[in-house]
Amino acid sequence: MPQSADQVLDHAPLFRQPEYQEMFARKREQFECPASSEAVEAQREYAKTWEYREKNLAREALVVNPAKACQPLGAVFAAAGFERTMSFVHGSQGCVAYYRSHLSRHFKEPSSAVSSSMTEDAAVFGGLNNMIDGLANTYSLYKPKMIAVSTTCMAEVIGDDLQAFIQNAKNKGSVPKDFDVPFAHTPAFVGSHVDGYDHMIKGILEHFWEERTRQAGTRINIIPGMDGFCVGNNRELKRLLGLIGVDYTLIQDASDTYDTPSDGEFRMYAGGTTLEEVAAAQDAKATLSLQKYCTRKTLDYCAEQGQEVHAFHYPLGVRGTDEFLLKVSELAGVEIPEEVTMERGRLIDAMADSQSWLHGKKYAIFGDPDVVYGLARFILDTGGEPIHCLATNGNKTWEEEMQALLASSPFGASGQVWAGKDLWHLRSLLFTEPVDFVLGNSYAKYLERDTGTPLIRTAFPIFDRHHHHRFAIMGYQGGLRLLTTILDKIFDKLDQETIALAKTDSSFDLTR
Repeated sequence: MPQSADQVLDHAPLFRQPEYQEMFARKREQFECPASSEAVEAQREYAKTWEYREKNLAREALVVNPAKACQPLGAVFAAAGFERTMSFVHGSQGCVAYYRSHLSRHFKEPSSAVSSSMTEDAAVFGGLNNMIDGLANTYSLYKPKMIAVSTTCMAEVIGDDLQAFIQNAKNKGSVPKDFDVPFAHTPAFVGSHVDGYDHMIKGILEHFWEERTRQAGTRINIIPGMDGFCVGNNRELKRLLGLIGVDYTLIQDASDTYDTPSDGEFRMYAGGTTLEEVAAAQDAKATLSLQKYCTRKTLDYCAEQGQEVHAFHYPLGVRGTDEFLLKVSELAGVEIPEEVTMERGRLIDAMADSQSWLHGKKYAIFGDPDVVYGLARFILDTGGEPIHCLATNGNKTWEEEMQALLASSPFGASGQVWAGKDLWHLRSLLFTEPVDFVLGNSYAKYLERDTGTPLIRTAFPIFDRHHHHRFAIMGYQGGLRLLTTILDKIFDKLDQETIALAKTDSSFDLTR
């Protein structure tokens, strides 16, 4: 075999070696009952047609590569944004390994979470004993300040009652009776990660607020939402709010959690909104959510507490940031400083400088509902055309909001909104109504290979590129970063199209 101590190959060149290629060929012939190459190619070509598209879009009983994850993953991410909090998932070890690996692969950081390790006996008799032992182990081994409990499919199917289980565990001495153990039921077979995020944030707020009496103040709560760019975005938000001079609490701040330094010290817990801040957040004048569809139940609960609530659609670019900052200015009773206004003007100037390259470009956009809305609004502002806007976890309300956004600009005239559709649907759309670029996450790299549509990675998760999450795409500075990312891809594509010497390099294109 080509792999040895003297020649260590990465998996890509290793599997191209003759020994592996022969093994793959035998596996295909002996175990996969393969169709002929001609039949495969014929089906591949048919799957690019309008006839196939109509059949594809009509399917109801099958989902192929949905652009979403399950509720508990969102709950684990939500819990990571609070001080010294360990996420405890009541379910099997395999499920929790998925959440940890999914987050770790995106952020390139450890993502700590524990499991109640439910197996077949717990599936039959219930997981109370697993909860009792699991909370005791978590408390003694990892020394958290809070344990946030969520559920997987197994616990939800058999109907385990988290509130009762946690109370029983406390009565058994697993954790002190006054120890903070908020919880959220997050069945993985309905909803998506944005719902899990919402349920966990609401569960944590309820835990700290239910025994308090609200004393109305002037502070503003801000909930970032399920955001794969939280490291860069949260820091940019804090910088902007500091410049404006706003008294605020950032609820669920995972920026330090997923960006710990390499200085010889292991930090199982880093940063996060303090528990004291969470409790005091009940007294806020208002709660603002930066992602409406991540916080629907949470905002309803905040409104019940007497707070003013407002929701946004991922405030990036000029219009998105304007909308957010103007509301903050109004609520706080402060003026937006000249320094921030100058940043806005610089973004507009950069967009104008590059307008000739951006104008008329066509895009497909997919991801979470608020992210797709924010990206589509930004594309419209650049003079681009969002042709396909797809959110697997989008609903009818989101679809109507998207259609209104597209109708607000002449560049949205050809735009189509696809709520509840998946990436196999998007494949048909790209073949039948091609676009110039796809905005989305790493899973679209297979669409890029298949359809030839260049991918611009702008959504969670990004597995196959490093460190995107460390840079903001929210705010005016974030908009400049996103603008540059899009332009780089436009120019990369143009370079590839003009690379043939004496054939396609007809103009001096060093300067653009």
